[in-house]
Order: sequence, then C-alpha cells, then structure tokens
Amino acid sequence: MENLIDVLDKECSEYEGLLTLSQSKTPIIVSGDLENLQKITDEEQELVSRIANLDKTRVEVTADIANVLNKDVNTLKIASLITMLEGRPAEQEALASAHDRLQDAVKELKRVNEQNKELLDNALEMVEFEMNVLQAMKAAPETANYNRGAYSAGDTMGVSKGFDAKQ
Repeated sequence: MENLIDVLDKECSEYEGLLTLSQSKTPIIVSGDLENLQKITDEEQELVSRIANLDKTRVEVTADIANVLNKDVNTLKIASLITMLEGRPAEQEALASAHDRLQDAVKELKRVNEQNKELLDNALEMVEFEMNVLQAMKAAPETANYNRGAYSAGDTMGVSKGFDAKQ
C-alpha cells in the first residue's frame, strides 16, 4: 500500500508540474510566441514521459495489491481500496489525500488544456482567414487589356508581383 501511495504522490507532483506549464502556456499562445511555445511543449513532453512511467508503475503496484487481496485488477478501484483501509486510518488518509490531489490536478489540467485548445483553434482560424485573403488577392480581376494577337495583356489589380516577407 505504501508503494501505491508513493507512486500516486509522485504522479500527482508530475501532473501539478504539467498543470503549471499548461497555465504558463496560455499567455504565450495569446501573444503568438512560437519559440517559447516550443520550449514549453518540449518540457511538457518530458513530463508526460515521466507520468507514463509512473502510470506503468502504478498499474504494476495495483496488480500486486489485487493479487494479494484476491480481487480482479480490472475492477479494483482506488476508492474501493480507501474503503478497505478502514482499519488502518493513517494509510487510508494518505491514500485518500493522494487520490483527491491527483483528481483535482487532472481536472484542472483538463480545463486549462481545453482553454488552450480554444485559443489555438482561434489562432488557426485567423491564419486560415489571412491565407484566404492572400489567395483572394491573387485571384483579383484582370484589367481588360489585349494585345494585337487578341491575347490578354491585362494586369491583375491590387496585387504586387511577389510576396514581401519584410512587411
């Protein structure tokens, strides 16, 4: 049981770190700072990798506990383990606390990630809109000028010859 509590505490700390990164990502997304966004995304990947390892360890520890208790590992939940620990209040409290902290961190992380997703979706819509405006400018009507061979010699209105990246 101590191993499970220890793993849950570590997992919770990693999720809280991930939450902090996600919260710091919000103003970076709003400002459009791609360099810092990439740095935070790299840090998030490291945290997610550590969380995956801890999750694997938690599954192994839970399987061991289920084996000792002669329970099905697929139906054994932490809430039921907390209930089973009524005779051991210190462990029960520690497990309940770790479980609650982890749930709170995951819920808040989900909320922040949804908010960041909305911001990214809005940014992508804006980029798509700007691309459509640029494409529409290229498809602007031509002037009705023809040369002697009756070929169109008209210029496209409102479009420069190339894209100036410095603008």
